[in-house]
Amino acid sequence: MAAACVTDFDDWLVRTFGRIGAFTMLIVLVEIGETSVALLRSSYLHVIGDETRWTDMVRLFGSSGAAWNGAALFQADRAGLVRDATARQRLASLVRHLETDRSILNQGEFFDARGLRLKIEEIVAH
Repeated sequence: MAAACVTDFDDWLVRTFGRIGAFTMLIVLVEIGETSVALLRSSYLHVIGDETRWTDMVRLFGSSGAAWNGAALFQADRAGLVRDATARQRLASLVRHLETDRSILNQGEFFDARGLRLKIEEIVAH
């Protein structure tokens, strides 16, 4: 039996795994500033169970060496797992698109360092 969900991430992971089973997750770590979001690191992870919790992800992200305070997670494929080569290709494409359009972060699951949901909003100059 899965542990109680304590963060938005935990809830999302349990629901997603329950819906599609094992899947490949594309990960983009970011630094969120007052009016900017900088891309820091990216990777992918094959999710084969729903036991992973936000604290586990924080430890994993810490090994990147990046001073991150946000993480965007995307399914590499709606059908579930993909091969490593496909995951690398889709991650590279995602990062290329994010370099020019940060709003794409909203198309994934976007979390702060506490595992709570975030949303990018455009700043409108007056």
